[in-house]
Parts: sequence; structure tokens; C-alpha cells
Amino acid sequence: MEEDFKVIDNYLMVKMPEEVDHHKSGVISKTADKYIINTGVGNVVFDFEDTRFMDSSGIGIILGRYKKIACFGGKVFAINADSRIKRTLMICGLHKVIEILE
Repeated sequence: MEEDFKVIDNYLMVKMPEEVDHHKSGVISKTADKYIINTGVGNVVFDFEDTRFMDSSGIGIILGRYKKIACFGGKVFAINADSRIKRTLMICGLHKVIEILE
């Protein structure tokens, strides 16, 4: 799973798995937090290129990292989200606090 996390400049890039559910959310959150704290990155980018399913725990992952990074003036981005993932992000209102890029 560590290979799904990369630091590029001031960005933590998180490659999300094919299925984001409660089984994987704890590991993703803890690993992302470790990178945020240890590297001092200012922004987080979640890459949904391979993701086909995400439940509410995925929303929790994103919102939790937003809360951690926003207090330092950082931003959270979602990239490569298909129409289902985008719809999920919009319905729960995450589009108001993160940037969803095409």
C-alpha cells in the first residue's frame, strides 16, 4: 500500500484503490496522516483513476485529511474521478471544501 503514496513537491499524492470501503479506510487514513506529519506537505491529492466503488468511509478519508491540512492553509484535490465517484463527492457536499479536477 505504501507504493500508493508519493510526495511530489508540496503535494501528497494518494492513489486510491479500486474499492474504497471500511476495510481499507483505516490504513489509507493512517498512512496519509503519517506522510502529512512527517513530510510537512501542504496539499493532498486523491487520485481516483482506478476507483470503481467508494462508500461513506471514503468520504471520511477525504474529510479527515481536509481537516488536518486546512488548518495549515493547505488544500485537498480529487482527480480522475469517474461520474459515480464525482456524484458521491457532490451529493455529500465535499465539492464545497475540496477541488474536484477533471
